[in-house]
Formats: sequence, structure tokens, C-alpha cells
Amino acid sequence: MHLTLRKAVAAATSAASIALAGGAHAATDPLHNAVISASYNGDAAGMLGLDHGFNAEPGSNVSGLDPNNPGAEFLSADYLLAFDFAADGSLTIYNNGPIDAGSHSARFDFGATLAAPIAGFRVIDSGATSGTPVLTIIDSHTIAIDLGAVNWNGDFNPLRTAITLQAAPVPEPAAAWMLLAGLAGMGALARRRKPQR
Repeated sequence: MHLTLRKAVAAATSAASIALAGGAHAATDPLHNAVISASYNGDAAGMLGLDHGFNAEPGSNVSGLDPNNPGAEFLSADYLLAFDFAADGSLTIYNNGPIDAGSHSARFDFGATLAAPIAGFRVIDSGATSGTPVLTIIDSHTIAIDLGAVNWNGDFNPLRTAITLQAAPVPEPAAAWMLLAGLAGMGALARRRKPQR
């Protein structure tokens, strides 16, 4: 097979664009394929997951995001709160009815299913709610939210939060120089192989 410099550059460019596209997907979908273990008020049995049809059974507090089911949803066992995760990192919380004062906290553990450690957890849209939820990053793969101080001001009012992951390290500039040096070497080799007239 005869490889010209033009073909070599095209192949290298294609490989680089494929690698960059894969990194962009991970950056835009931080929860892609995440598996989440949840608890409500410190009790794993207090959370019911969509993967188990919201049935109170062993393991029902675990739910995951996958290509066929791009969201993960949990209901508190008392059905007062719904927690909807999306691959883009958003977590939307709904109240399913009037919520009494008291403890309403949830904890979500992503285990080793995230591409990078959790770097941020913040409110992005409080909607019609008032009061302040307490958002906490417990460790590199676990978050907690305390909703005790939130006034929902009606039923089914969404409170939207966002989870962000640490950015992937930027490749060192030396990689570009190495690519150029390789291409120059291939060009020199191609020139050397040309028959002289």
C-alpha cells in the first residue's frame, strides 16, 4: 500500500477529531451511564428507584442512566418528593404534594460510575420555590441535598440543580509537536522513496 503525505495527514486529522469528539461527549454528559445509590433521611429503604418500578424491595434504592433510559428517577418512600437525574448533570426535584416541616434530605452515591470526580453542585433554577436548599458534595462521587428549609409554594414545583465534574486534563502542547515531527518524518521518508530521474 502506497501512503502519501496527504493521506497520512488526513488519517491523523481523522483520528484526532474522533478522539476529541469522545472527550466532548463525556464533558457534555457528565452522568452518562451513571448508576446511583440513593437514601432518604439516612435510610436506603426510604428511596424507591425507577429501575425497580418504584416498588419497595431490596435494591430499589439503586437506579441508573443508560442509552435506552436516559434518565434515572427516584421517589421518596412516602411519595412526597421525586428526584429526576438526566445525563447532562441536571437533577430536578419535584414535590408531589404539600410537604410538612421537618427533615427532608437525600443522599446520592455514584460510586465508580462517573468519568471524573464531582466538582460542583448548585441550584440552577429555583422555580416557584423559596427558601434555600443545602447542597453538599460529600466526596468525589457522593452528593447530599437537604430540603428542610425549602418552601414549595404549591404542588409539583420543580427545583433544578446541576452536577458538574472536574474537567479532563488538557493535553500537553508537546503532543502537537510530536505529531508534526512524525508527519515531517513521514514526508521525508516519502521523498526518499521517490525514484530519481
